[in-house]
Amino acid sequence: MKKKTLRNLIILIAAIAIIVLAIFSFGKHSSSNNKKEILVGTSPGPYSDLFLKGIKPILEKEGYKVKSKSFSDLLNADIALNEGDIDLNVDQHTAYMKNFNSEKNGKLVALTTIPTVPTGIYPANKKSLKDVENGDKIAIPNDPSNTARAYRLLVKAGWITLKKGVNPIKATSKDIATNKYNLKITEMDSSTIPRAKSDFDYIVLPGSIAYSAKISSKKMLLAENVVHDYLLVAVTNKKNSNKKWAKDVIKAYHSKQFKSYVKKHNKSNYWVMPK
Repeated sequence: MKKKTLRNLIILIAAIAIIVLAIFSFGKHSSSNNKKEILVGTSPGPYSDLFLKGIKPILEKEGYKVKSKSFSDLLNADIALNEGDIDLNVDQHTAYMKNFNSEKNGKLVALTTIPTVPTGIYPANKKSLKDVENGDKIAIPNDPSNTARAYRLLVKAGWITLKKGVNPIKATSKDIATNKYNLKITEMDSSTIPRAKSDFDYIVLPGSIAYSAKISSKKMLLAENVVHDYLLVAVTNKKNSNKKWAKDVIKAYHSKQFKSYVKKHNKSNYWVMPK
């Protein structure tokens, strides 16, 4: 009798433990799906500023507490996002995200396209595209996605052509078919290009780098035609993509309030708006 009572007691305790664990797990899962705090990883540039000034107030009206964590470069921000240390970043285009996922076995996904500042050719020692001459030196970004972007822009300028069949989103120096002016093209860290511009005749800068270097977009000699893969996107970890807070971020970017904010601050058509 005592053995039976002890066995029943053990079964009862085990059942209670399972129920408590289930309740705790459900509560934790529910809290995760409906959490009201968003940690965004910011990087120097216009996109983080646009989020903090244009999107954050909208989310706060919805009851969210939006915090930011600063990163010196986008790669470290993506690593943190991939590891779940932050919830969101808004400083990369689709091509960069895909390249990160490929190289780092990442699980990042885009929530929505967002306003984008185009990459452009900027003056250095020469002030006009008409001044281009044989042997001129030009600096372009060296990260794969923006390197291809720069070569595509040089094609638009009429300075180079690419080999037939080359995917312009993945173009490298090996894909150049003709170099009309025998340009000396140097690939380098985009953040260092503004400081080295005295060594070049022209420089190619992504919008975020020009912004950080306080180089006005009005000085741009030629802007790219922004294709879909180069539109900036709000990015999160795949496991977060269907959570309520992520859907509310999408909603905020498509809201009338945000569109009104951008329209008011889009001087000289600085922002390319996604369709």
